[in-house]
Amino acid sequence: MRQVPEALAAHLEGEATTTCHCWRVTRRDGTVLGFTEHDGDLNFAGTAFLAASGFAAGETEAATGLQADSSEVAGGFSSAAISEADLAAGKYDGARVELFLVNWQAPNEHMLVAVREIGEVSRAGGEFRAELRSIAHRLNQPQGRVYGRRCDASLGDSRCQVDLARWQGAVTVVEMRDASRIVVSGLGAFPDGFFRRGVMMLADGTSLDVEGHELNPDGTAELALWIPPERALEAGQAFTLTAGCDKTFATCKARFANHLNFRGFPHVPGADFAYSYADGERVHDGSPIFE
Repeated sequence: MRQVPEALAAHLEGEATTTCHCWRVTRRDGTVLGFTEHDGDLNFAGTAFLAASGFAAGETEAATGLQADSSEVAGGFSSAAISEADLAAGKYDGARVELFLVNWQAPNEHMLVAVREIGEVSRAGGEFRAELRSIAHRLNQPQGRVYGRRCDASLGDSRCQVDLARWQGAVTVVEMRDASRIVVSGLGAFPDGFFRRGVMMLADGTSLDVEGHELNPDGTAELALWIPPERALEAGQAFTLTAGCDKTFATCKARFANHLNFRGFPHVPGADFAYSYADGERVHDGSPIFE
């Protein structure tokens, strides 16, 4: 059962209260930020809680047992507190959020109400809305590995071990054809389609997924993006482009010669095989379906 500090409990039992909510956000990179819905800045627990952020609590759903509950917080973008660029870059994804009930006349009278994690974030009209999920939502997440035909490693990581040096290119933006198609230079040495399903890594750490890669007669290349970037890319802007992988065993073996490190299960029978029946045309001796 939650214990309410004596001083705060006495204040709450009074005829009039001066309480507000404060949020302490700890990002995964270690950055700690404080926000409050009060109209003045507050300081307690070693954190400055800024009022300029315009934070406000939204709808809350509570549940008993181990069912995950959720709430919502909204606010406006402020360079002193939180920026749209940081949200777009995913810096707040999975951040830890501590919710406090505070007597704003005496900030030392405060109580930790709940601990949440930032889930889905939406942005529109100069403001954002962030879903706050209880820690219990982790119980709904898959733990360990999932058996599947495709590889579950990322190209070039410690499990894949592919040397990305020969699968990357230094690229410069020539122009943007539209919101999701850009013309770039620097890929003349790579064949058409080499960077299909690849990843663009911008200087600020933002990554963009590439859907297609086509060479142009003038030596430039056109890249199609799965999702348009938050901000239009400028001519002359440089970034690194990494080739993609479709996660199949055939591609791992033929293209990357890395089949010994393949992190999938290519011999797992699919639904079509599981629902089939024995007949005289196929061999059912337990041997691999394909080599």
